[in-house]
Amino acid sequence: MTGADRRSAAGPDIAAEPALVDAVCAWYLEHRRDLPWRAAGTTAWGVLVSEVMLQQTPAERVRPAWTRWLQRWPDPPSLAAASRADVIRAWERLGYPRRALRLREAAIAITTQYGGQVPASEPELRSLPGVGEYTAAAVAAFAHGRRAVVLDTNVRRVLARVIGGRALPGPSLTVAERARAAAVLPQDPARAALWSVGAMELGAVVCSARAPACQRCPVSAWCAWAALGRPAYAGPTRVAPGFAGTDREVRGRLLAVLRDRPGPAGTDELASVWPDPEQRARALAGLVADGLVTMSDAGHVSLPA
Repeated sequence: MTGADRRSAAGPDIAAEPALVDAVCAWYLEHRRDLPWRAAGTTAWGVLVSEVMLQQTPAERVRPAWTRWLQRWPDPPSLAAASRADVIRAWERLGYPRRALRLREAAIAITTQYGGQVPASEPELRSLPGVGEYTAAAVAAFAHGRRAVVLDTNVRRVLARVIGGRALPGPSLTVAERARAAAVLPQDPARAALWSVGAMELGAVVCSARAPACQRCPVSAWCAWAALGRPAYAGPTRVAPGFAGTDREVRGRLLAVLRDRPGPAGTDELASVWPDPEQRARALAGLVADGLVTMSDAGHVSLPA
């Protein structure tokens, strides 16, 4: 099949083309970023921690936090024994701190149900608190060498462009997308894991959402979207919520006060970081409901014991 034939065949024929997988795998081995959780010898626990931290957080922000976390809690039993307050403090400013508590809950489940060892099968992984479809597949593939369909935002975008001829995937993962990803996935588990991490890396550093570097893409000869002239996306979108002035910003500021002090904070101190009493109370109530802070009868607020 010629390059022109490949570019015009936006469908299963491209998905079945072994050279597509070969090109992505070869590109990844040469150009991959040096991220610590990809190093040889990283434990399954280290992979799980990285996947939880990387949810909605850039890799460069995760890098130092992941290293410190693994130095402090190198396995599930050590995190399971930690206090919730210590876990929240160690999460620092990665955002969405509820993830920290869910990771601790997962560590407790791994310790009590799986003898302290991160399970290998996707159903067992999905049974852990805070572990969904993508995280379970990623840990199964990257930590345990299982053949799993790993579909994060970056992989979805690469497949949507190269095979589907669309600028972006839709807001929600579809059955058709899963089938397409499964059709591309090599049968050999090690090769499948290499393809998945390669496609993920390609989407992160080359085939980005806003500024794809098509001139550097190793699979431009197969890309149906490029062959169509890179048409703009015309499907449904999911608008990302802003941050400034939202309850999420208030929650972050309140947590920052509590992380930086050994004891509880009074209402006056909390008021100094956000003057709107109604929004501050709403954000504080959300933190209490999520188990991230506790409030005494006297109105003092602290991280959970």
